[in-house]
Amino acid sequence: MRTKIVKIVIPVLVILMVLTTVVPLVSYAETETTDRWQDYIGKRIGVLTGTPLEAVAEENFAGSEILYFNSYPDLAAALLAGEVDAYLCDEPGANMTHHEEPRIDYIHERLTKNDYAFAFRKNDADSAALLAEFNAFLEKIKEDGTYEEIEDIWFGTDESRKVVDMEGLTEGNKKITIATTSTDMPWSYIKDNKNVGFDIDIVARFCKENGYALSILDVDFAGRIPALQSGKCDFTTDMNVTPERQEEVLFSEATADGGVVVVTLAENLSSNSSDEDQTTDQATDRVPEFQTFEELGGKTISMLTGAPFEELISSKVSDVKEFTYYQSMPDMMLAIRAGKTDAGFLNNAVAELAANREEDLEVFPESLGDTTFGLGFPKGSDKYEAWQKAYDSIPKETLDSLWSKWTGADDSIKTLPSQDWAGTNGTVQVAACDALEPMSYVGQDGQLLGLDIEVILLIAKELDVHVEFTPMDFSAVLSTLGSGKADVGCGSIVVTDERKESMDFIEYLPASYVLIVRSVEAGTAKQTDSDDGDGIASSFYKTFVREDRYKLFLSGILTTVIITVLSIIFGTALGFAVYMCCRKNGRISTAITGFCAWLIQGMPVVVLLMILYYIIFAKADISGTAVAVIAFTLVFGFGVFGLLHNGVGTIDKGQTEAAYALGYGDVRTFFRIILPQVVPHILPAYKGEIVALLKATAIVGYIAVQDITKMGDIVRGRTYEAFFPLIAVAIMYFILAAILKFIVRRVEVLINPRRRKRENILKGVKIDD
Repeated sequence: MRTKIVKIVIPVLVILMVLTTVVPLVSYAETETTDRWQDYIGKRIGVLTGTPLEAVAEENFAGSEILYFNSYPDLAAALLAGEVDAYLCDEPGANMTHHEEPRIDYIHERLTKNDYAFAFRKNDADSAALLAEFNAFLEKIKEDGTYEEIEDIWFGTDESRKVVDMEGLTEGNKKITIATTSTDMPWSYIKDNKNVGFDIDIVARFCKENGYALSILDVDFAGRIPALQSGKCDFTTDMNVTPERQEEVLFSEATADGGVVVVTLAENLSSNSSDEDQTTDQATDRVPEFQTFEELGGKTISMLTGAPFEELISSKVSDVKEFTYYQSMPDMMLAIRAGKTDAGFLNNAVAELAANREEDLEVFPESLGDTTFGLGFPKGSDKYEAWQKAYDSIPKETLDSLWSKWTGADDSIKTLPSQDWAGTNGTVQVAACDALEPMSYVGQDGQLLGLDIEVILLIAKELDVHVEFTPMDFSAVLSTLGSGKADVGCGSIVVTDERKESMDFIEYLPASYVLIVRSVEAGTAKQTDSDDGDGIASSFYKTFVREDRYKLFLSGILTTVIITVLSIIFGTALGFAVYMCCRKNGRISTAITGFCAWLIQGMPVVVLLMILYYIIFAKADISGTAVAVIAFTLVFGFGVFGLLHNGVGTIDKGQTEAAYALGYGDVRTFFRIILPQVVPHILPAYKGEIVALLKATAIVGYIAVQDITKMGDIVRGRTYEAFFPLIAVAIMYFILAAILKFIVRRVEVLINPRRRKRENILKGVKIDD
């Protein structure tokens, strides 16, 4: 029998593996590239249940099929599997998703502009006092630089810094409970089996400063406000501030801002192509794919948005097929490498650095012209002359050393001086491009770096002013400068006659216009998808090994076993007790039992769970696990009651009358004559009830219980892998069900004389053989 099961299960798993890996690849190949969220109107849009994303979808995607999901991992899995064409997400979360899973990216144009804040209970004096205390803490950390440090940690890419110090938070003069969703990166998630994230870090620091103990309640998005209103928590982690929510809860001061964006496959975005999971055989000699301007005829040439150099390029390259535009230099580099464009227009500093770092890119051998780099000022700015004079005082040797520093390959020396001067002459606002390395870019720790930035700091020190940098796309730098919202603009700006008409420049270094193209080897080398075996091995590693995630599954198994076993024990006792109470068919007892059975069995278990957790036991200090045991005890108990009622009904009433005639009392008759016959009869159905109970416990994640299914969701939230987490969860349930069935089967053999005799005969036959 076991051999047959293995022969069936293994092919099924293989088919599932093929479907989860091959089908998405097919769907990717058939998509068209786009960079406009409006192109997704009429398509399948995924949203998170219980969030303002639903209203955003209805308002902006009329005629689209709106599909609802309970977590971001489910949305990501649906997107990768081709079940949805796109989904809506807050921009910080979308950005983190792209960092963790490059196959997923987002359109940077926001559909809304939102503030994020912590939510507190309304019409509650204690909650209002806690909110005031929390707001004071936020103000303090924003003033002393701690808040900026937290932002750098959780919105940056240095994983080694992403830890939360929970030491000393188990005891305090008061226990603070927060409701969060542990699949909400970067705000709140599980890493190394610990709660981490931007919000968790803030809360941990808040509790430490005020001497509070901290307890974390993990619920779905839709469960946060109900948990708050029911008193299950003191406040919740960040959520979008909306008018509807402001009617229900109190919000803290905003901790961040952002907006809703459209998340889709990176392959669907012409500016965000990914070449991951591919290998390229390259020769050691690198030669530009195109050697002359004539060879670029009929090709696509790209530039950054806001760079007006079409006429210059056309004067050198005849018959340009198409000009395309990108928001950032990395996007353009990816497009060149992926073959979506043939050449990119840049200045020499950016192009040379890109070519040095990317072996499949080369600088086109012919220059398009010479110019200079400049720092831009609004036309007629009163700051221009003072800044020009301060710049002129910088020694040439200093500028040369800065050029070598920022265009070199040694990233360890690419640091900036701190603004440790007094700044008696005020603060200057600088609009800086955030993605044009080496001139102006955001480093791995989230800090703005680059040659332009350090030159500005040298001038600012000479003028004794402080500088406040605002990173943005290159296209926004010039418009921000022109509108007067910034005093200075920087970020690899090259000076042109047209730009001189609308602004003034400090021209500080020579520059040249160049093109960057693929190297011949990279452009012609054969690229192959990564080996399926390696992909499966990588998925397995990320699911179970990395960050010791197998411990999450072990913890989930323990929770599931506790809920299941206790529910079986208490449910069996409850069902038996209820049956004994109404065994004589008393009118009152039968009516009450019938109503309770109708109510419990007619209600979806998930609804029963939430009613118990958020309403009946709302004010009680009782864990979600205990509530789950109570709920499933009720469900299983009335199932046992039904089995006993039907089982006793199959026993001939004559046996009861015969027992009375022999002098047996009512209770003795039931336990000595009737029940021994009923139990073997109902055990097969009882076994089925146990398996159904085990599978039903998969919904306890709705009330902040981290069982097997919830742990699978948490792992999927970190890996964006659907196959191994889901298959692992399924296998765990299969194994637990098999163990429970085996135990019940052994009990069935022990209490059934006929089964016991049959087992002994079979054993005797085997021995004789």
